[in-house]
Amino acid sequence: MNHSKVKIFSLNLLFFTTILFFAACKQESPQEESKDSVMYSKTDVAVPTAQKIPKELTMHGDTRQDPYYWLNERENPEVIAYLEAENAYKDKMLEHTKAFQDKLFEEMKGRIKEDDQSVPYKDNGYFYLTRYEQGGEYPIYERKKENLQAKAETLLNVNDLAKPYDYFNVTGLSVSPDNKLLAYNEDTLSRRIYTIRFKNLETGKMLPDEIPGVEGYSAAWANDNKTIFYVAKDAQTLRGYKIMKHKLGTPAAQDQEIFNEKDEQFNTFVYKTKSKKYIVFGSSQTLSQEYWVLDANTPDGKFRVIQPRQRNLEYSIDHYGDKFYILTNKDAKNFRLMETPEGKTTQENWKEVIPHRSDVLLEGMDIFKNYLVLSERKNGITQIRIRPWDGSAEHYIDFPEDAYVAGTSINPEFDTEELRLVYQSMTTPLTTFDYNMKSKKFNQLKQQAVLGGFDAKDYQTERVYVTARDGAKVPVSIVYKKGFKKDGKGPLLLYAYGSYGNSLDPSFSSSRLSLLNRGFAYAIAHIRGGQEMGRQWYEDGKLLKKKNTFNDYIDCAEWLIQNKYTNKDNIYAMGGSAGGLLMGAVVNMRPDLFKGVIAAVPFVDVVTTMLDESIPLTTFEFDEWGNPKNKEYYDYMKSYSPYDNVEAKDYPAMMVTTGLHDSQVQYFEPAKWVARLRELKTDKNPLLMHTNMEAGHGGASGRFRALKEVAMEYAFLLDLAGKNEEFKN
Repeated sequence: MNHSKVKIFSLNLLFFTTILFFAACKQESPQEESKDSVMYSKTDVAVPTAQKIPKELTMHGDTRQDPYYWLNERENPEVIAYLEAENAYKDKMLEHTKAFQDKLFEEMKGRIKEDDQSVPYKDNGYFYLTRYEQGGEYPIYERKKENLQAKAETLLNVNDLAKPYDYFNVTGLSVSPDNKLLAYNEDTLSRRIYTIRFKNLETGKMLPDEIPGVEGYSAAWANDNKTIFYVAKDAQTLRGYKIMKHKLGTPAAQDQEIFNEKDEQFNTFVYKTKSKKYIVFGSSQTLSQEYWVLDANTPDGKFRVIQPRQRNLEYSIDHYGDKFYILTNKDAKNFRLMETPEGKTTQENWKEVIPHRSDVLLEGMDIFKNYLVLSERKNGITQIRIRPWDGSAEHYIDFPEDAYVAGTSINPEFDTEELRLVYQSMTTPLTTFDYNMKSKKFNQLKQQAVLGGFDAKDYQTERVYVTARDGAKVPVSIVYKKGFKKDGKGPLLLYAYGSYGNSLDPSFSSSRLSLLNRGFAYAIAHIRGGQEMGRQWYEDGKLLKKKNTFNDYIDCAEWLIQNKYTNKDNIYAMGGSAGGLLMGAVVNMRPDLFKGVIAAVPFVDVVTTMLDESIPLTTFEFDEWGNPKNKEYYDYMKSYSPYDNVEAKDYPAMMVTTGLHDSQVQYFEPAKWVARLRELKTDKNPLLMHTNMEAGHGGASGRFRALKEVAMEYAFLLDLAGKNEEFKN
């Protein structure tokens, strides 16, 4: 889902509580030795047992028993004690992989060029870049005036800012129009509740202004260089619900409210157009949006609406010249592009520029002085279309591989023929190009360095289409190291997401090489619920069609087995967040199909969460999952909700991860799920839960610390596959 709360207790304070609470933990019964995984031979490890407290939840005359409901009491020391006990159990069960985890971590870290920097981009007279120093966890943001030979000016050294904190994240950097002031957002808890801070770039001093409780993306500067617009966040639901205006030098408590979104299904945002002429704020939910604009030269003026919201009318806007350009689904399931005069913006004035196509999803646009650049998706693959404003011949950029992901990058300049692009595939590292839209020539600026002897020619990628049980053709992207035999014996990890219309692209991962180099194949199932195959692909995997998502995944797994990429004793499943819901549903439906499963920050308590509108982000997801206050949706959700469908049966080996401060999927969803699985499952396979006590939905902060968790997950999989190189019998 997209859901969590705040850190309350220190671990030292709770140590004694942990000992008391779990003194009576049951002992795991002896298990048979397995030649494939030494994990199965653990016989002396205390298994955590969560207390059961009767709780009945009744809706539509149906009563569900939820004895682990109490685990949502974040301030209850026994809750923290349970999470700590699960962590201790996980550490003990993985103790024999510790050296292997360390090896994997050093291996993945060793592929990263530590003293690295981004490709600079030019904006308003300065070149901006991000660089990392040897051993540095966090970025250093810099700029150079007019040319790349100029002396670098440090905007922020995040390594210095992060020193006092266990978790630290900076986002939303925004420089004032006169280039003298920097606004940025920081989060020190991983709840995605940010504070805006300001720095004088001429003196290097921090301004006294600070604005707590805001969204994490960029605030928008007015052209007076002293007024900034931002989004305030509700502390309980974490919904961005107010557009506020701040004048530098005044207390945040005196900031003016510009807009208050009363509808709890909508979330607000603010930005500045590329033309620099307008401040834009919008309010959005799954099926409709509304945009308002204000001349950036008159920050004390009034915003005016572009098109009032309507149910099922989706649109987004950009500005160029004397027109607004509008990407919309009006009479166009896969979206089309419209234009309208600046002063006449309601939909009766919209004129078509790019028509709707049933086989092409129009995903985005970038506007330049002489060109309109369109981002499209056909047969699941991204395409970039260049359309000159003068009416001369348009063209698509030709990319060299069949399965790849390409997109426009940072392009702040209007008057240029150079388009900044990024490109990657499952065998090609992230590559940055400047593409000349007139000459059609590429200039490669950088390719992600992969140290340690990586050669793309050593790996093979495939794109196949699996016929699902209802006839749908589901794309699957596969990568493996050359020499991988399709004899049905090799291990394979199948990853998927399948929600919110988020398209999962065949991208590159240097960490993934640690699996591929040990004989794993890695596959991505582009299942329904994503938007890879167009808008209908998304609509066929949501609401009352959500089970298509789970069926697609199962059908892809079975196809991979039938076609000798792997077998059911060596296939592994992984998904996170809404992809964690996928994992939970699949292991209930087909627990026999996978040897091991990683469910990362999984949204597994669907019915209870969607009935509780106080839980962050619930309300504006009713159009994704349905509102269970409606009996039809309640019954359907309950039929697949992972937590509500745990049964007394054998389950595969499982690792479940979460973060105490997760704002997207609350920690108590996976905690309750694991507790119920422990109570009911009849197998002797390992069930492990890892709770990051300092982090939220995205895991640990810092570019290397995050790899520790990846190494743990990979060690779990490789150990199950009998490839723990460090284990000594």
